Amino acid sequence: MKSSLVSDSGLILTERETPAPAPHQVLVKVAAAALNRADLAVVSGGRHGSHGGPGTVPGMEWAGTVQAVGAEVSNFKVGDRVMCSGMGGYAEYAVTDWGRVMRIPGAMSFQDAVTMPVAIQTMHNALVTAGGLKPGESVLIQGASSGVGLMAMKIARLMGARRVIGTSTNSTRRARLAEFGADAAIDTLQADWAEQVHKANGGEGVDLVIDQLSGTYGTGNLQACKVLGRIVNVGRLAGRFAEFDFDLHALKRISYIGVTFRTRSLQEVRDINEAAERDLGTAIAAGQLVLPIDRVFAFDDLAQAFEHMRTNQHFGKIVIAF
Repeated sequence: MKSSLVSDSGLILTERETPAPAPHQVLVKVAAAALNRADLAVVSGGRHGSHGGPGTVPGMEWAGTVQAVGAEVSNFKVGDRVMCSGMGGYAEYAVTDWGRVMRIPGAMSFQDAVTMPVAIQTMHNALVTAGGLKPGESVLIQGASSGVGLMAMKIARLMGARRVIGTSTNSTRRARLAEFGADAAIDTLQADWAEQVHKANGGEGVDLVIDQLSGTYGTGNLQACKVLGRIVNVGRLAGRFAEFDFDLHALKRISYIGVTFRTRSLQEVRDINEAAERDLGTAIAAGQLVLPIDRVFAFDDLAQAFEHMRTNQHFGKIVIAF
């Protein structure tokens, strides 16, 4: 089969044997795949290299048709149209654990379906399981114009958030956040952005911050939170290290929660997927959680797709069509 591969010289396309599913796995003929920041880190040799390195087939999410199932798999069969998460999606065939597979509803296209798996699993877990979002609460989504950020706003709305505030440093993207559930859009390049969060939330801090930035935004997130608020650290796009006001953290008695898929067990990931489907299954089936597609690249142009992601000018998902 045709496959991508991380090499010492970068991403290459090559021929490899089609993988066979282990007893707990599903083999899928890939029709579409999507790019994620973590994929970019793997391809670029970043610190997400714990997911791979030279010899790794990257690709965290894909959609296609089931070709074979392992002996322990009872909930999927050959011919099912599915969307998946895992690793190895930038290839003609990919395998993953059955617990990371979801059926594609109705006549939804593979390209639309592939925009959802990683964002749904990541943000339902961050908002609901880790963040404890309750109906009537207020939420700040840092980095809201990314694919997962857009998904976070949609999920927050579906789960009953009273007020959803999104941030983006790009004025064009900020103007579109309302389409995805934002009541207010804030530019975090402004020195008083945390004060703006309070103003947008009726003069008080938010109940929950979903932080994809970290770095120098850490203390600002504390300022944007109310007493007994929660911050869920999802990403570090603004850096891993910065000054942090521990006194403010203590004064506000804020719960600061870190999440990542890198240290989760297979059962934990299955539980995350099951919880997301339980809460969001109706919305998934209705197509409410499909994300906008910025551009579609052919598989042979995968390297160009990653260059497009590196420019950081896209809005929504970058998709690969097979």
